Amino acid sequence: MKNRHCVSRRKAEKLFVCILGLVLVAVTLPAGFNAKKVSFYVKFKSEESPYQVMGIFVLPQEALLLEVHDKAGQSSFTFHCWKGEIVSRGVGKWQWTAPLEAGLYPAEVKNTVSGEFVSLNIFVMVPYEHLKEEYLNGYRIGKYPTIPFKRLSIYRPPKGFIEVTKENEDTFVSPHFKLKQFLCKQKSSYPKYLVLRERLLLKLERILEEVNAAGFQASTFNILSGYRTPYYNELIGNPKYSRHVYGGAADIFIDENPEDDMMDDLNRDRKIDYKDAAVLYDIVDSSYGKLWYEPFVGGLARYRKTPRHGPFVHVDVRGFHARWGD
Repeated sequence: MKNRHCVSRRKAEKLFVCILGLVLVAVTLPAGFNAKKVSFYVKFKSEESPYQVMGIFVLPQEALLLEVHDKAGQSSFTFHCWKGEIVSRGVGKWQWTAPLEAGLYPAEVKNTVSGEFVSLNIFVMVPYEHLKEEYLNGYRIGKYPTIPFKRLSIYRPPKGFIEVTKENEDTFVSPHFKLKQFLCKQKSSYPKYLVLRERLLLKLERILEEVNAAGFQASTFNILSGYRTPYYNELIGNPKYSRHVYGGAADIFIDENPEDDMMDDLNRDRKIDYKDAAVLYDIVDSSYGKLWYEPFVGGLARYRKTPRHGPFVHVDVRGFHARWGD
């Protein structure tokens, strides 16, 4: 009787473990991810955005051309901005001239048939020429290299800087990313300044969509490092031509379960290490060669955990293929 009781107990324990495992799997499965897209594209500069919200960065009095691409071709659209001059350039096309004053200018493109609309958070930047002796309104930027790396245009100094205040730092610049996520980590008071490329935002949104499609819950990415001023970049010992300095790079990791400023256990081995960064790296790398990825070709690298940070993945939009990492 004693042996039978022990065997029965062991079976019960195994059954409990199995049931608990199934419950845990059910709990950790990602909830439905909403990419927050509309049924049309808004074209601006050399970009195309299908998202409900998008940030655009322009200079004072810059003429911004906007165009709607509607696959159905049976809708009419309006464009509205509370400030700046709007001139129609045809059906679904407008030219908006930015105001002289730097700041945030919300705008809207609306489908008058379906009621769908896109919120455009347009930031008028402070021109680069306002930088004086490494400082912009008390915020230390540092010095950009005067000679572009390999004479490539992407390594020229930025045309301007986005002014970030306590009032606008929570502005969404794409459906799942806020302006403040890309701020340089250097300590300072407000206003702060940053450089950010719209193409990086579009790439991060697509990667986020791929990550969720692969079964990993991610409402956004934790951005370990977005923009870096040349001053801060040099201070932490990074190469002067880092893509972070030009607003086209982000060091990212998934931080959902739990939210603790550390990469999640993506491979479920109960360890947070290089292998988790490899999971995210592989998702991005597997997109290379796909049609949608062509505009977003750039650098990709994975980094190990250190005493200062957890594992992460670097992505950028430099325009040509590059791979490295620990």
